[in-house]
Amino acid sequence: MTGVQVLWPQLLQGFGLSFGLIVAIGAQNVFVLTQGARGHRPWLVAGVCTACDALLIFVGVGGVGLAAAKAPLASGLLALAGVLFLAVYGLRAFHNALRGESLGLAAEAQMPSLGAIVLTALGVSLLNPHALLDTVVLIGGLSARLDASGRFSFGLGAALASGCWFFSLSLGGRLLAPVLRKPGAWRVLDALVCLTMWGLAVGLGKDVLDGPVRAFFSASLGL
Repeated sequence: MTGVQVLWPQLLQGFGLSFGLIVAIGAQNVFVLTQGARGHRPWLVAGVCTACDALLIFVGVGGVGLAAAKAPLASGLLALAGVLFLAVYGLRAFHNALRGESLGLAAEAQMPSLGAIVLTALGVSLLNPHALLDTVVLIGGLSARLDASGRFSFGLGAALASGCWFFSLSLGGRLLAPVLRKPGAWRVLDALVCLTMWGLAVGLGKDVLDGPVRAFFSASLGL
């Protein structure tokens, strides 16, 4: 990574995107929160999930993003697909905010073994189709329009958001669990996710249309 610098605008953009994606209810979040609420090795659970997400994010940023960056049209189309995904994701969050969902934490359970906790954390992180789509495909694809420093900063921001969220869930689990049993709390979170996703879709869509897509049509038309 010689010569790669941290660019704050791209880091904050990656942080916002990752945070908006990760807040939605899913297997990974439910596992982290329930283990934190029950006191089942919360530091370990948060650390494993954070490390897995960081690995997937940098696989996407360094692999998918780098490959797409070598083909401007492919980069633009991939980014536009990501913008469409963000718009649909925001729409789904809007629907969930209107409907309301409760996390429904179960009663206290006996602490499982260390191996069982680690294996489950790895499973919900690495074998989760939604996590793979969000990290490798979406975050990696949307980073393709950036240079090396931009991709690194974008990925770093996304990984930091993941770590902040998991440790907040895990360590604050006992305080959050009674609140998150109420549908109203998830309505607020889903509304924030909706606004974040739509805001990012607008901003990224503008960047794509002003960048690789415009360059492609300009070259094609000889402008």
